[in-house]
Parts: sequence; C-alpha cells; structure tokens
Amino acid sequence: MSHCQYFAPRPNNRRQFLAQTACGFGGIALTALAHDSAYGAAAIDAGSLLPRTPMRTATAKNVIFLYMDGGPSQMDLFDPKPRLDAEHGQPIKVKVQPTQFNNIGNVLKSPWPFANYGESGLPMSMIIPHIGRHADDICVIRSMTSAFSEHTNANYFLHTGHGLQGRPSMGAWISYGLGTECRNLPGFIVLNGGLIPPGGLDCFHNGFLPATHQGSIFKPGQSLVADLERTEATVSAQSRKLGLMRQLDRNVLSQLGSPGELESAIANYELAFRMQTAVPDLADVSSESKATQEMYGLFADYEQTRTYGRNCLIARRLIERGVRFIELTCPGVGVDRWDQHQGLKEGHERNCRAVDQPIGGLLSDLKARGLLDETVIIFAGEFGRTPMAQGSDGRDHNPFGYSIWMAGGGVKGGLAYGATDDYGYHAIDKKLEMHDMHATMLQLLGIEHTRLTVRFGGRDMRLTDVFGHVVTDIIA
Repeated sequence: MSHCQYFAPRPNNRRQFLAQTACGFGGIALTALAHDSAYGAAAIDAGSLLPRTPMRTATAKNVIFLYMDGGPSQMDLFDPKPRLDAEHGQPIKVKVQPTQFNNIGNVLKSPWPFANYGESGLPMSMIIPHIGRHADDICVIRSMTSAFSEHTNANYFLHTGHGLQGRPSMGAWISYGLGTECRNLPGFIVLNGGLIPPGGLDCFHNGFLPATHQGSIFKPGQSLVADLERTEATVSAQSRKLGLMRQLDRNVLSQLGSPGELESAIANYELAFRMQTAVPDLADVSSESKATQEMYGLFADYEQTRTYGRNCLIARRLIERGVRFIELTCPGVGVDRWDQHQGLKEGHERNCRAVDQPIGGLLSDLKARGLLDETVIIFAGEFGRTPMAQGSDGRDHNPFGYSIWMAGGGVKGGLAYGATDDYGYHAIDKKLEMHDMHATMLQLLGIEHTRLTVRFGGRDMRLTDVFGHVVTDIIA
C-alpha cells in the first residue's frame, strides 16, 4: 500500500506489535501482566491491597502482634520489685488509685524468682525461660500506660488508639498504608487461639477504612477459614459463576459510579476465591521438619501449648508469604485469660505454659531464617496488674504503669526502657502512652504517623489521633 509523500507511516508501538504478532498471543500475555501488581496495574485506590512504597526508609516489612488478653502482671514477668518481697503482707505505703473492683488487699510479692538472661542480663521471670533466652533481641518497655482500666475500652485503645468502638484497628491502618505483598491472602489476619477479647470483633475492624483492610479471622485447627470450601461441583462451574458475578458487578458499578463499599465487596469475593488454594497449603504444616514443629511446641503435653504453637508457626508462614500484619489471640487455659483477680499463681503459670515455648520458637525460627530483622514482634496486653493483692492471691487492673516488649524489625535488643516506682505501680521515668507505641511501630515500617490520615467526619483521622511520638531511643 502506497502512502502520500507528505505522511510517513507511524511505527507500531509495543502494544500493537504484541497484538499483531504470534497470532495475538502476545496481547493475551500483556493483558494478564497488566493486571498484576508487579507490572504496574492501574493506579492504587484506597481499597486496594496492592503494595505501596513506604513514606521513608523502613527497617521492617511486617508485624506480628502477640496479644495477651486480660493484662499480664508486669512485676511477675518483666519488672522485678524487691520492695514487694520486703513488704509482702503489709499495707501498701502509697496512695491507692481506684481500681476496677476496689477489693484491695496488702502488698503481694511475686510467686516466682527472676533471672538475668543473655549477655545483656535483662531480668525476666523464670516462668518464661524460652522468651528469656531471647533477651538480647528484646526491648522491654516498663513505662507503658493506658487511659482505661476496663477491658473493653482498654482493648479498643490498644488496638485502635481510641477508647470507643468504630475506629480502624492498627492492622487495618497498616494494610491501608502499605498494602500487602501477598496476592492470595488478606493483608491483616487474626489467628484466633480460642479467645476473642472483650470488645469483640471491633478490635479488628476496618472502621471508616475500606472493608478490604479489615482483619480476617482464622480459627484454630486444620480448617482455618469458615465457609471457604468450594460449593460448586467443579472448578469450571465455580469459574463460570464468578464470571457472571463480575459481569453483574460491573453493570452495577457503571450505573452507580464505583461506590467504595461495592468495590471492596468485589475485591473480597475475588480474594476468597484465591484463598481456596492458598489457605489449605498454609494450614498444612506437615512439610515442616519435626525439629521445627517440636521447637514451636506442637508435640507438647499441654493442649494449649500445641494450639498457640501452631498459630505461631502459621504466623511465620504468613510472614514468608508477605502478609503485612498478623495478630495472635490467646488460647483458653481454663482460667479468665491473663485476668487473674484471684489465683494469680495458677492462672499465670497456665498462660505462660501455653505461650512461652511457642513464642521462643517463633523468635528462634524467624532469626534463623533471616526474617526477624524485617519483622516487628509486639507482646502486649491492654494494661497491667496492681502490686497489692485483690483479696489474698489475685491482682486488679493497673493502667498506670506496666510492661510490654518489642523485638525485631529495627528494635534495640537487650534493653529495659523506662521505669515504674518501687512497687511497679506507676510509670515514673520515660512514661509512654499507647499512641507512642503505635507511632514507633509505624516508623519502623516506613510510615510517618502524622501523615497516615483519612478524611472522615470533617477532619483528618489517624491511628495516633493528635498524639504520639516516635520513641527513637529503642530504635537501633
């Protein structure tokens, strides 16, 4: 075909070249690649789980939150207080703040001795020896405080930075801010050991963020997700059904102008389809060596150790698959969580027996695989316990000064940060609030907490609200 002398034929671009060569198979390949996040699919929207670039240099990529439901006792695990031994059984010699139940007894010493662990000599109770062996990787924050002394509000505060329900959980914020590197699993997963905390599922809620960022609850046992099994007779039948659903959804979107709630629902349906293959593979830990399973406590005599150990092992497998935020809840041990208003010795020993070996195994395994450097581990309850007894052998709620710990992902190890008074009652040095822990966690992930905002209710909302500062002293 001849052309006018004034117009030269335009060369084909790459898309045209692929479409016109190899019988169009190149175009088919390009179409598939164009929808893959690795090849720059369409611009990321607020409900997308595609990975995002951090705002700043990150030292961590993922978070594992070991949530200790009920409030572990700081002076019995991480904050030794000789004064409790010296004044055991005597009335406490400081002003007593109102407590949850006000059944106030005398000073109660710790039933367990402490030991200095690791090269750092970090003191921890001898009922958590497996965690203690990792003292040089752990930063114990002894000066944490909460704004609430009741479980439900304190749980919302711990999880969402706000004492009332309806706000996004920190896992949802991180999923929103960073997306996920795993295409076939949610970005925020809760591994339920058997106990949903006071406050319920709102502790894991997406709040005003798109529903794609809400926490997905994985239950204990081999079948991690309810109602995930295929109900159609064949894969092809299911594919045809999903194809019809997509077409109907596109028709609705074209009429309504792409409402975010519908787009999130569509994304969740499509993710559930991909999870049908990913979840059974995730749950099958038989491919792990016997030594690895034993390290996590999967052969322990105590059933709750096996339950929590399996969840810790699955958490490591989720990290390997690129899931961004994983929360583990505690197994039921026959007492009221870590909430020992009575029977402190029996209750804390049962809880430690359930979680100590699995957590030690998780830290060892992550470190051996080179994953601890890029994973922030957080061990925390919603508050601590009082130094004086409730009744004769329990402890009441104490939000005024308690201990949590962090490890990995750029956190300094072998460090005790902050301090409580001689009773372990009030934070007196380097006092921190929950917003500070949230800000520091986000910083490690490469997110500036003041910039991770969403416009809602007429103002810019964020996980740290208008508070919080990064605790640079605990960052390596």
